[in-house]
Amino acid sequence: MPEQSASPGMPPKGTWKLDPNHTLIGAVARHLMVTKVRGKFDSFEGAVHIGDTPEQSWAELAIDAASIDTGVEQRDEHLRSADFLDVANFPRITFRSTGVDVTGENTLRVVGDLTIRGITRPVSLDVTFEGVSPDPWGGTRAGFTISGELVREDWAIENRLHWRRDVTLREDHS
Repeated sequence: MPEQSASPGMPPKGTWKLDPNHTLIGAVARHLMVTKVRGKFDSFEGAVHIGDTPEQSWAELAIDAASIDTGVEQRDEHLRSADFLDVANFPRITFRSTGVDVTGENTLRVVGDLTIRGITRPVSLDVTFEGVSPDPWGGTRAGFTISGELVREDWAIENRLHWRRDVTLREDHS
């Protein structure tokens, strides 16, 4: 079981691995400026390490880019193509934090490097710590909600198909 948190309203110290059965990594993008297309990634791994201070904390994530799932196979194949994720050449999307700031009683801002299509750009993510709870098997689970907005052109994903240029990223996990 992880140690107690150094500050109230924050997760206990320790390393928390993403549980794929209770984690959703998804995105929402506008198509033709009138509809929202939602998708999720089915294959990923990652961890959040809570240190004694925010500066000693970190997060990392690796996503199998080909695991994109919008519920429409034809669209998913297009998203896997060179027009979007180009999974043949860039099979993984990765994130590694570079800084953590406490922004509220149970909120953080995590800054890090996001790599998509082999291009690394800094991003800022808003994190809400949802709490901890024992599970039925004697372990402890922590919940976080993470969100942020990305601009596709920053990763050479062109806006030539009438998709809105910003994508809302959302991750819920416990």
